[in-house]
Amino acid sequence: MAAEKVDRKRKRETTEMTGGKKQKLVSIHEGKREREAGWLEGEVAALRREAQGCRFDKKRLRFLSEAQKIKQGSDGVLYWMARDQRVQDNWALIHAQQLAMAENLPLHICFCLVPRYLDSTFRQYAFMLKGLQEVAKECSVLDIQFHLLRGEPGDILPGFVKDQNFGAVVTDFNPLRVPLQWVENVKKGLQPDIPFMQVDAHNVVPCWEASGKLEYGARTIRGKITKLLPKFLTEIPLVDKHPHTSKKTAEPVNWDEIFSSLEVDRSVGEVEWAKPGTAGGMATLESFIDVRLRHFATQRNNPNSAALSQLSPWVHFGQISAQRVVKEVQRSGKNASQSVASFTEELVVRRELADNFCFYNANYDNVKGAYEWAQKTLKDHAKDHRPYLYTREQLENAKTHDQLWNAAQRQMVLEGKMHGFLRMYWAKKILEWTSSPEEGLSIAIYLNDRYSLDGCDPNGYVGCMWSICGIHDQGWKERSIFGKVRYMNYAGCTRKFDVAQFERRYATKKA
Repeated sequence: MAAEKVDRKRKRETTEMTGGKKQKLVSIHEGKREREAGWLEGEVAALRREAQGCRFDKKRLRFLSEAQKIKQGSDGVLYWMARDQRVQDNWALIHAQQLAMAENLPLHICFCLVPRYLDSTFRQYAFMLKGLQEVAKECSVLDIQFHLLRGEPGDILPGFVKDQNFGAVVTDFNPLRVPLQWVENVKKGLQPDIPFMQVDAHNVVPCWEASGKLEYGARTIRGKITKLLPKFLTEIPLVDKHPHTSKKTAEPVNWDEIFSSLEVDRSVGEVEWAKPGTAGGMATLESFIDVRLRHFATQRNNPNSAALSQLSPWVHFGQISAQRVVKEVQRSGKNASQSVASFTEELVVRRELADNFCFYNANYDNVKGAYEWAQKTLKDHAKDHRPYLYTREQLENAKTHDQLWNAAQRQMVLEGKMHGFLRMYWAKKILEWTSSPEEGLSIAIYLNDRYSLDGCDPNGYVGCMWSICGIHDQGWKERSIFGKVRYMNYAGCTRKFDVAQFERRYATKKA
């Protein structure tokens, strides 16, 4: 009977983790009575309402223009939504609404849809667009005009601002080079009397406030972030119905036509387990708090255990706020303090360290961005004999001698997400099985950006750079191929978890 009880519990946890069809199951919260699914959204809505009138901390903002006062005689304020694709818990939108209300102006949101982005496929675009559909619906209820523009931001946004006679533009923050270039191009195209400001709505502590330089690792940034958390980890006020209606209404979005016009690889399709949009993200957060959080501290490195939050796709697209996530985990996890601390370290310190690396290091995705010791040791061992050499195609199709690596690759291809512990092993083996560190890093980034829902993200680039180039790590015992970069092997994995169980899970699934 005990074994049957454990098996039922494991099935429930797996269903919650994978977003299966049984999401209406009653959530179980350790030490408390059962709560019906959907409880979190109601509690959060009340918290937002209570925080109405909360002052916007101007440290979250930086002006990109010399002009700082809204142009008089304008017809509205524009939030250019990019990285943070949500309405609620969005400091950039909160600031834009407060600006508009102070001037008695309508509020508009626009999103610039580029036809292709790096190695992103239909999988990522579909997840993003379905989330934006949810944003558009919420905007219509709140009397906020939502515009979907198509093309490069620098080409279309300045003209749009001029045609609509907007008096100010607010945007969010992304440390990666392409979005930074978008911002720079828009800045050059805007009229000089239009205030252009950027709000870091993605990090709990704004990137430029956490540190003004490239940090060496978690140990050097942790204290800086921890010191600032009381200032920035506040409750987040509601984005309420806007009181000033616009005379200029946005053109209706033909979503079917948008989907059909995408110029991306459609061979990488959507996944079933992750429901796009803020509602899906909140449901996943709720199930994490109720079911998986208590196992996080002890089981997060076990790929066979349902212990991870699974929230990275929603956090990556900004469909859910990292600040909201950590607030709710801390508020609800009083009986799992060790797990709360471990999760906060990953979601806040480690994730914001990744933004720091990408913002202050222009070579965040190539070997030139590695520390000098790592560049030297990889160069010294670049010509070492490699017992196995695989092409990008062989790796992509999970055609290696290592069944654990093949299973991890299949997981990413099929589900759009690889377990975090395995992603380290996966990337290190790519270094070992390719002709050079440069080729290995390029392949790892390509595969991650192509198949992972959270691809093209600072966390992904830093994860690959940590694994292959020793970023945010130290030198270890020197060995062939790796030099002084940290080594991982199959035998080490067998000591961590039941490797055979994970291999069986994906053995019959084709990538």
